[in-house]
Amino acid sequence: MYSKDEAAHLRQQFWISFGQYMKPVPSVTGYPVNWINYKTGVKNIFFKMDVTNKSAVISIQLTHQDADIRNLIFNQFEEFKLMFGNAMNEPWDWIENTTDDYGKTISLISASLDGVNIYNQQHWPQLISFFKPRLILLDEFWDNVKPVFEDLV
Repeated sequence: MYSKDEAAHLRQQFWISFGQYMKPVPSVTGYPVNWINYKTGVKNIFFKMDVTNKSAVISIQLTHQDADIRNLIFNQFEEFKLMFGNAMNEPWDWIENTTDDYGKTISLISASLDGVNIYNQQHWPQLISFFKPRLILLDEFWDNVKPVFEDLV
């Protein structure tokens, strides 16, 4: 077991390592991108990554406070579900209404990897191999559909 400070330090070191690993990878548009804090450019649509001592998750989170607007955005994503599936080349979970860690209702499109532990540095290559291709594919997908969402919200 790690102390709270040791655990925080290991988490920070993982994300620093991942950021350094991804830094030379340009976005599909050719511009540098902060992969860890990916900016979609559309309010209330976020690409998030999280790792615990049991699993890793990459997701698209729709956080608009107005349920009708959030559901409209989610429904628009569903219109692109086949395109998304072809781009990602794997099934993702689609949840129209769920709650985040803070009790806020959001919509979520996600993929996860079980059996990994951020506190085990031997798992870091597996975590990087999980996040990297999915982020790159999300970036490519987003480049194609972003204009629709900019006009929607």
